[in-house]
Amino acid sequence: MPDLRFSSQPPAHTEIPRPKRAEGQWSLGYTEPLNKNEQSKKDDDPLNVRDRILYTYSKRGFASIDPADLRGRFRWMGLYTQRAPGFDGGKTAMLEEEELDDEYFMLRVRSDGRLLSHEAVRALGTIGVDFARDTADVTDRENIQYHWIRIEDVPEIWERLDAAGLSSLEACGDSPRPFLGSPVAGVAKDEIIDGSSALEEIFDRFIGDPAFSNFPRKFKTALTGHPSHDVSPETNDVSFVGTVHPEHGPGFDCWVGGGLSTNPRLAEKMGVWIPLDEVADVWSAVASVFRDYGYRRLRSRARLKFLVADWGIEKFREVVEKEYLGRELVSCDSPPSPTGHRDHIGVHEQKDGKYYVGLAPVAGRVSGSLLVALADTIEQYGVAGARLTPYQKIVLVGVDADRVEDLVTRLEEIGLSARPSQWRRNTMACTGIEFCKLAIVDTKERARDLVAELEKRFPDLDTPITVNVNGCPNACARTQIADIGLKGQLVMHEGEQVEGFQVHLGGATGLQANFGRKLRAHKVTSAGLDDYITAVVGNYLVDRQAEESFATWVARAEEELLRGELALTTS
Repeated sequence: MPDLRFSSQPPAHTEIPRPKRAEGQWSLGYTEPLNKNEQSKKDDDPLNVRDRILYTYSKRGFASIDPADLRGRFRWMGLYTQRAPGFDGGKTAMLEEEELDDEYFMLRVRSDGRLLSHEAVRALGTIGVDFARDTADVTDRENIQYHWIRIEDVPEIWERLDAAGLSSLEACGDSPRPFLGSPVAGVAKDEIIDGSSALEEIFDRFIGDPAFSNFPRKFKTALTGHPSHDVSPETNDVSFVGTVHPEHGPGFDCWVGGGLSTNPRLAEKMGVWIPLDEVADVWSAVASVFRDYGYRRLRSRARLKFLVADWGIEKFREVVEKEYLGRELVSCDSPPSPTGHRDHIGVHEQKDGKYYVGLAPVAGRVSGSLLVALADTIEQYGVAGARLTPYQKIVLVGVDADRVEDLVTRLEEIGLSARPSQWRRNTMACTGIEFCKLAIVDTKERARDLVAELEKRFPDLDTPITVNVNGCPNACARTQIADIGLKGQLVMHEGEQVEGFQVHLGGATGLQANFGRKLRAHKVTSAGLDDYITAVVGNYLVDRQAEESFATWVARAEEELLRGELALTTS
């Protein structure tokens, strides 16, 4: 294990809780790898694979790639092999990973909350057109995600990204994954503090640094100075959330240990005040605790949330302060949680008198051609730039007041709506079985069809109802915190296994933060999904009280109404 990972750490000043068995925690002396993933990272720092891609694999082709790089270290460059066609969901858990590999890659490009110029958006679009069979998705990590990438084309793709100020470095892997930043940073009228400079500093100091390239597992970061908490801070490993200290003014609280997947947990709030210029130092301290004390024995327990759960937030803060920061943080009540989370869709006035415009693709699916058209529109209308959002949306920033309506009309013509239906606005979907080797069911196309059908059945829905569609239990689309969360699985129907979903109802973040309610033995087939959601939403609309949200109604509703077994009608 490289000594640099411990050499800068001051002597311990606090008693560290020791688990009952060895969990592979470096700082407790367990430095020998306890699984193949840890062994691979010890054998060679994953950051070194970049040169092999540039100078060996891209020239010799897919067959030349070392399997340890292909299914491991490539992820640090934002590359995953995609699912080979012809394997249904029943094969997902039955076949080895290499049996599901196609000779093409998914590539993630990180934006990290940056404002993307029209040149950057055009670069993203032309990469999709030229190298990815016109694919491009906006993900809920504020990435652009491509498919059908050939290893031979990766060097030129990287050249284009570099020229546009973008990168795929550490977009995947046991690394600092792409950051979530507020889409309206620096422009929103009600913003508490603009944290853009802190995200830039974290990126510049730590992305690509070997001291932070080997975490126990993924490490997700979010930062917002907006009171709507528009980056899902409850579900990230570390989040910085705008707050105001009565004496020191605007700064950030720090929340740690959030995450979903098969063991969902909401982040714990430290209750501190961190000035803007110290955010990167605190990020480094939290990340270092995870690196040095995180559980490396089992991948299923290797997220920060398990360490925070075992230690408690007080002990975690103590270790951050005494072992890594060398100083105490200023205590401050955590900021109040909002009711719901703002997605910034629509037209909104900025604090400088200009406007920002939030746009809704359907379930995040765009294309290279659409991004090129968007770049042309941004340039034509003199827009300052675009940001991606944690809800698979796009926000255009810096629109002149007298050009807003013409711009909105033009965007509608190219397929991006600033005034979408509630269903288009509030539906998200992960990649699904089309490309993902972990998926069991189709998600993107199913979500698009679902939106189209619900728009017909409830054309004038007067309240937001979020629908998150996930292709497996890993919750990439945040299944558990949606009004209607759909976790893909195979279900029995008339004696046969078919695509379907386990249903989570009434999940939320913000003031009502909780995980969705699961009904015992309740599954819905994919084919029956339209009718099921129609029944549940119809029951809500009939049975709700004045201004009662869907999540609040779910908490009190009779189970037969939630199962869709009884359909209420208006008298």
